[in-house]
Amino acid sequence: MVLTIRVIPRSSNPGIAVEADGSLKVRLQSPPVEGAANAELVEVLAKALGVPRRAVTIVGGVHARTKRVQIDGIDERRLATCAAGHPRRQPLRTPRR
Repeated sequence: MVLTIRVIPRSSNPGIAVEADGSLKVRLQSPPVEGAANAELVEVLAKALGVPRRAVTIVGGVHARTKRVQIDGIDERRLATCAAGHPRRQPLRTPRR
């Protein structure tokens, strides 16, 4: 399965969030230097999805914030189950006057 993931490096609140449109956003503590953020992304996704690190491969966007990640040994049902355990971000609403 190949996922498109938005990565936020140097975040003070690391973690995974499911956006309102269903996409994944991963906040990482590592800076985007010498592959540190990519290594942390692989580790975080492997732990969250319950697969070994070798099953997670960045196939596109190695130097970009939007990445395409291939995860072996997981199907859509298992991904939905794992995503259900992470907070869903609500779209911003402007206050009424």
